[in-house]
Amino acid sequence: MAGKSKPSSRPRRTAAPTRPPGDGAVDATPRRTGSRVIRETPPRAPVPASAPPPSSVKAAESRGKYVYCVIRSEDPLRFGAIGLGTTPAEVHTVHYKDIAAVISDTPIEVLDATRENVLAHERVNEAVMREHTVIPMSFGTVFKTRDDITELLKGAYGAFTDVLLKMEDKVEFGLKVLWDRDEVIKQIEREDDDVRQLKGEIASQTGPTYFARVQYGRLVESALQNRSERYVSEIFEMLRDVSVASRANKPIGDKMIMNAAFLVARDRESAFDAKVKAIGAKYDHLTFRYTGPWPPYNFVNIRLKLERAKPGE
Repeated sequence: MAGKSKPSSRPRRTAAPTRPPGDGAVDATPRRTGSRVIRETPPRAPVPASAPPPSSVKAAESRGKYVYCVIRSEDPLRFGAIGLGTTPAEVHTVHYKDIAAVISDTPIEVLDATRENVLAHERVNEAVMREHTVIPMSFGTVFKTRDDITELLKGAYGAFTDVLLKMEDKVEFGLKVLWDRDEVIKQIEREDDDVRQLKGEIASQTGPTYFARVQYGRLVESALQNRSERYVSEIFEMLRDVSVASRANKPIGDKMIMNAAFLVARDRESAFDAKVKAIGAKYDHLTFRYTGPWPPYNFVNIRLKLERAKPGE
């Protein structure tokens, strides 16, 4: 849906996003801008002005431990009262050798993926990733005790250290590409001889046109698919030299033709930003939306063998 105003074509710097780029519902209606490149800034959860008083050790140990991410650190770290909860919990680390889990206390219960909870989860990862390479944990990862978390770090130590090394000084960006399907169909009707001819035949027929319309629909869908695949292939190729890796996720809705994540070295963020803008200028009939930097959600795959805490236990 076209907007009435034209915002600046300069992409906006984002905070950490509210969910991984391959997940969740997205408004797939393109907003028109001069460059067709939109750097989106997700909403951020507020943090109280003052920290709550620390809980007693006994009270803390009677609750579960929510894990936000894993980092490389030998020193105990505290990130302040920025965690989940109506009164945001104190966030700190639990260690094994030179790696640490970033955690806070939480009730042992199934956490609803509400906007506030998801934003709080991302708020912590955003704060931590400013100074550390982050292995993000899935939302709702809760263990019973600190010892369980130590066992987690010990049992997956090799996997964690390997991923931390591979992800060092790298962040993730999400890129979605959208088009105006109706406008693309009109373009196909102008440029594709077979489609144009069949449309003319349908318009001139006085009798039934059912089979001709079916054939027309198939030709248009095939042309849309071919054009979409060509655009996506070209965009991936043009971003290859400014990214370390990429991943294609399933597009959402008819207007989205590309839903991808890119792993980018921190010192190449500006180059990635510039290349996206250049691609947006080249494909000015498409709309590009991207967010980041994120923790590398789409590029971390560690299977955890330690059983998590269950409500009621």
